[in-house]
Amino acid sequence: MELKLLRRGKVKDVYELDEERLIFIFSDRISAFDVVLPSVVPSKGHVLLKFSEFWFKYLNFPNHMLAVQEPNSMVVKKLRMIPLEFIVRGYIYGSFYERLIKGELKLDVKPILAKKLDKPFFETTTKYEEKDVPISKEEAIERGWINKEDYEFLEKVSINLYEKMYERAIKAGFILADIKFEFGKDKNGEILLADSIGPDEFRLWPIEKYEEGKLQESYDKQPVRDWLIKIGYRDRLEEARRRGEKIPEPPSLPNWLIDEIKRRYVEAYERISGEKIA
Repeated sequence: MELKLLRRGKVKDVYELDEERLIFIFSDRISAFDVVLPSVVPSKGHVLLKFSEFWFKYLNFPNHMLAVQEPNSMVVKKLRMIPLEFIVRGYIYGSFYERLIKGELKLDVKPILAKKLDKPFFETTTKYEEKDVPISKEEAIERGWINKEDYEFLEKVSINLYEKMYERAIKAGFILADIKFEFGKDKNGEILLADSIGPDEFRLWPIEKYEEGKLQESYDKQPVRDWLIKIGYRDRLEEARRRGEKIPEPPSLPNWLIDEIKRRYVEAYERISGEKIA
């Protein structure tokens, strides 16, 4: 039976199985700064599948996972997705750090790179756009994307899930710096945790190498972002977006970086889950 392709995302392909179920295919593609790169990372899709399976089971919050099909497929409930990304930040890093430096966030906190926040910071961003951008609670409600009750409920849920994941990561020798969650509603109106949960959705740092005020060694796709910044691609990309021009062709990743990303994804999964990647 030929399945209907509903959406080809940056790293996942979504097919319709029937009226109530979808199939996620976790690919080996990799993206950064909302751009899909021409390179692939071997076995990345398999690791992302296993990470999502582990976290959905561990967090024990209602979610859309129904079955896992090795090596890289997951059957999930079809949901009406809430068109927001729910971000929880425990540390000052990445775009959050840059926005603090520019004064775009009115927070009573000194913008020190990789500094741990006194309490997790929560915000939402847009989805399904060329570049996801922060959106306030008031604007999200005004646009009709979510109601006030659900927003406030999911703010609490997201922070609780982050804290539970943070504790698990610490025990495995990692710091979970931040994370992105997605949610949807089933046909009965119940809110379920959806999409995927893995190194494409969070920043993960080894505790033994953590040092406030410096760039961190990351067991996620941050090394790819760092390399793209170093060669000047991010600057060219942002300038093209600012001018409304076609984005520049993304570069292929060097082999050493592909191998390193694969190694870090596998190690992160095995240490956090306590299971070996077959």
